[in-house]
Amino acid sequence: MTVPAQCPEFAEIARRVNNWGRWGADDEVGTLNLVTDEVVRQAAAGVRSGRRVPLALPLQQDGVQTGMIPGRVNPLHTMVAVNLEMFGPGTVATSDDVVTMGLQAATHWDGLGHVSHGGRIYNDRPAGSITAHGGAAFGGIEKTRPLVSRGVLLDVARARGERQLAGDHAVGPEDLEQAEEFAGTRVQAGDIVLVRTGQLRHFLAGDKHAYAHPSPGLSIRAPEWFHARDVAAVANDTLTFEIVPPQIENLWLPVHALHLVEMGMLQGQNWNLEELSEVCAEEARYSFLLSAPPEPFTGGTGAPVAPVAVL
Repeated sequence: MTVPAQCPEFAEIARRVNNWGRWGADDEVGTLNLVTDEVVRQAAAGVRSGRRVPLALPLQQDGVQTGMIPGRVNPLHTMVAVNLEMFGPGTVATSDDVVTMGLQAATHWDGLGHVSHGGRIYNDRPAGSITAHGGAAFGGIEKTRPLVSRGVLLDVARARGERQLAGDHAVGPEDLEQAEEFAGTRVQAGDIVLVRTGQLRHFLAGDKHAYAHPSPGLSIRAPEWFHARDVAAVANDTLTFEIVPPQIENLWLPVHALHLVEMGMLQGQNWNLEELSEVCAEEARYSFLLSAPPEPFTGGTGAPVAPVAVL
């Protein structure tokens, strides 16, 4: 297994994109600092039709998780009360339910404490600050600010004239540039970028194993592009976010480490971008108001989200 610090390419990119101390030693939200009131005002002003496109997968037991990631279970939904007349016969009856699930089981954001390397998490905090009982004491998902900003769909697959990318395609800066040109808009500071590979089509067709592996995803060179544009967060339509098997042999999750640890940038997985791809093509516009706040689980290293794009 390759250790990130021992990989010269990783170490050099990490040095160039590092944001530790950029917003102060106590900062816990990283690149979300780039989502200013003015960024949100301009995003809201860009709404034209009011057309709303949901981007979340249903929370269901037959979800995207295959068991490949230990403990990350699909939602198990249980009714604990069904039409219970708790105040006596003929009174108002209630039905209640509970759910057991991995916080990153379906459409979700990875929080800044989700990964570490070299014993550190974002802003040079010790990885030991994450504990079994308390979770993430620093950078927990509940620290995320109300996440509304301009969203930009970089439809890499459509820009290449493909329904979905091949399983061995690593999405690099050249792909992002091509998709940006195809979209006819320039990614700006504070934007949330959604990268469509088309990989989710496997899951939507009923093959969760083909969805999981092999999978296209973000290249180790992509973080520098996002850093140069001051992107606030990035999400895509794959299970692992980055290419699997890894681009550099035995170096697993380098993009996670660069985004979450070095840059302090949220990343999202399992976003359903298929309808959005069609709508953006119909309306010939690829930017929109995006509402995507994660559920504020205290100490969480990630959380489910039900994003909505408003055009």
